[in-house]
Amino acid sequence: MPETNRIEYKSSLTKDLDLEKEVVAFLNYREGGLIYIGIDKTGKVLGVADADGDTLKIKDCIKNNILPSAMGLFDVVTEEQEGKEIIKIIVASGSEKPYFKKKYGMTEKGCFIRVGTAAEPMPQAMIDKLFASRTRNSIGKIKAHRQDLSFEQLRIYYEEKKKPLNKQFKKNLELLTEDGSLNYAGYLLADENNVSIKVAKYSGETRVDLIENNEYGYCSLIKATKSVLDKIELENRTAATITSKERKEQRLWNAIALREAIINAFVHNDYTREIPPKFEIFSDRIEITSAGSLPEGLSKEEFFEGYSIPRNKELMRIYKDLEMVEQLGSGIPRILETYGKECFHFSENFLRMVFPAIEKVTEQATEQVTEQVTEQVTEQVGKLIQVMKSTHSGSEIMKMLSLKHRPTFLYKYLQPAIDAGLVALTIPEKPKSSKQKYQLTEKGRSFLRSLNRKAQ
Repeated sequence: MPETNRIEYKSSLTKDLDLEKEVVAFLNYREGGLIYIGIDKTGKVLGVADADGDTLKIKDCIKNNILPSAMGLFDVVTEEQEGKEIIKIIVASGSEKPYFKKKYGMTEKGCFIRVGTAAEPMPQAMIDKLFASRTRNSIGKIKAHRQDLSFEQLRIYYEEKKKPLNKQFKKNLELLTEDGSLNYAGYLLADENNVSIKVAKYSGETRVDLIENNEYGYCSLIKATKSVLDKIELENRTAATITSKERKEQRLWNAIALREAIINAFVHNDYTREIPPKFEIFSDRIEITSAGSLPEGLSKEEFFEGYSIPRNKELMRIYKDLEMVEQLGSGIPRILETYGKECFHFSENFLRMVFPAIEKVTEQATEQVTEQVTEQVTEQVGKLIQVMKSTHSGSEIMKMLSLKHRPTFLYKYLQPAIDAGLVALTIPEKPKSSKQKYQLTEKGRSFLRSLNRKAQ
C-alpha cells in the first residue's frame, strides 16, 4: 500500500527523523493518521531491530516535545508484517488545534499540517485562526468545584495493572489545571463525586413500567464503568434455539459490541453539560445514550470509518492505561461488525446506540439470569437478600442479620448486593442521606424466589 494523506512510512527511528513534525501534522489534520516505522517509502517492509526500545522512545518523544499535550490522542503498537516486526503509531485528530513542536512554539517552524502525503508548515494565518477558535471548555481545563478529593480507587486499579501511581500522578495524568488545581477530569475519577450513573430496566418496550433503577455513580468513573459492565453482562443471558439437528446458543446481544458501546459512552460523553451517560434495558432492546453529538470537524462518514477525535483525552489516556480501551478508533468498527449504522442515532445534543435483542427480555429471562448468577453470589449477600421483606434502613438490616460491625456490613453484605443489582437505594441521588433506605429490586426478588425454591 503506498503512502496516502493518512499513512506515512519511515524506514527506521533515527536521530535525523523528525517524528514530532509528522505527529503534529496528523494531530492538526481533521482525520488524524498512521505512521509506520520499519517500512520504506515504496512500501517495502524492512522491520525494526528493537521494537520495545523504539516504542518507549516514541512515546517519550511525543509526550515531552509536543504541545498542547497529546496524551490520550496517540497509540503506539507493534505489528508483524511479512514475518518482520514493525511499529504503528496511531494519531487521532486533536480538539485543541493548533498542535506544535514545543521547541518552536506556535510558529511556521513549529506547526505542521498534512497536505497530500507530506507534513507541510502551517501558514501563520491558519495558526492564528485555529488558536482563536481553540476548544477551551474541556474537562481538563474546567476547575473542579471540590478540591478535597481522594483517589484510592484509581490507585487500586493502577496497582492491579502493575502501574503504581507516584506522588506526581495528578500532574502526570493531567488531572490538574494550569494553576495546579484539580480539574473536572480529576473530579470524575475521584473516589466521591456527584455524578449519577443509572442502569434502568423496563418491563415493556416503553419507559412506562420501570422495574429496576440501579445506581452505580457517586464514585470513580472507572468503578462506575466496571459496575455497569458487570450489570449488563448479567442481563446479557444466553438464549437457546433447539432444532431437529442441533441446539444453538446465542446471547441476547453481542458481548464485544456491547462492551465497546458502554465504554465509548463513558469516555466520549460531554461532561461539560453535567449530563452523564444513560443505560436502559427494554423488553426488546438496550439503549445507550451519551451527551454530545459528533465532535466538531468529524462527519458521520468519518465517524463510521473509525476516525477518532477523543472528546475527553484525559479519560481516554486513563482507560487505555487500565486496558479498558484498545487501539484508538477501534470501538466503532467493532460495533459495526455486528450492528449496522442504523443502530446509531444522532441528534444535536446526544448520541444514542440502540441494540435489538435476539428475543424478548421477559420475566422468564430475569429468572434465567438469576439462576445463572446464583452460584456467583456470596453467602453474605444471600443472607441479606433473605432477611429483606420490604424497605429497610441500614441499621434495621444489620439488626436482622445480628451484625454489629458496620464496615463488615457495608463491604461484605450491602455494597456487593447493590453492585449485583439485587438491592436498590430509595434515595439514589443522595447515597449518604440519613433518610436512606434499601429495597430489593425485581432481580433481587427473582433471586429470592430462586433461593426459596432451592431450599424446598
